[in-house]
Amino acid sequence: MRSTTYLSFAAGFLACLTIAASNPNPMTPKIDSKGGLGAFSASLAVKDIAASRAFYETLGFSVVHGVQEQNWLVLRSGTTTIGLFQGMFENNIMTFNPGWDYEAKPLEEFEDIRSIQKRLKAAGLTLTTEADEESTGIANFTMVDPDGNMLLFDQHVPKPGEAREE
Repeated sequence: MRSTTYLSFAAGFLACLTIAASNPNPMTPKIDSKGGLGAFSASLAVKDIAASRAFYETLGFSVVHGVQEQNWLVLRSGTTTIGLFQGMFENNIMTFNPGWDYEAKPLEEFEDIRSIQKRLKAAGLTLTTEADEESTGIANFTMVDPDGNMLLFDQHVPKPGEAREE
């Protein structure tokens, strides 16, 4: 991993996946279940973004956001979202976005990232970075699973019950 700056950059751009969502799925829950981790996506560290884009488009994915010349794209197939990032981080990252549905639309009810962080720490898991538990807005934390896979928990909306920033 080169830097948490790249993680924040990648997560921020992946967060933009809201813009081109045109196929809402009525079967997708609009309310996070208790303990839910939010919308899921895979941030893929790619060597050749053009080749990766062509590959995933052949699989049925479409670009919903991003700038290929800046080495990042967000693609979606149905409710599955992936981000392609060239030169921004070394390994793939699994990303969870509390407070969003799969189209990155804000949920009315969800478990706040600070609550998730406390729950995971209480269960004995080790975090590599932590969210400020006194904050109420946008926050993130990271951890590594037992196989060395990076997990990014990245909340782009305020804590439930707090005013949304305009």
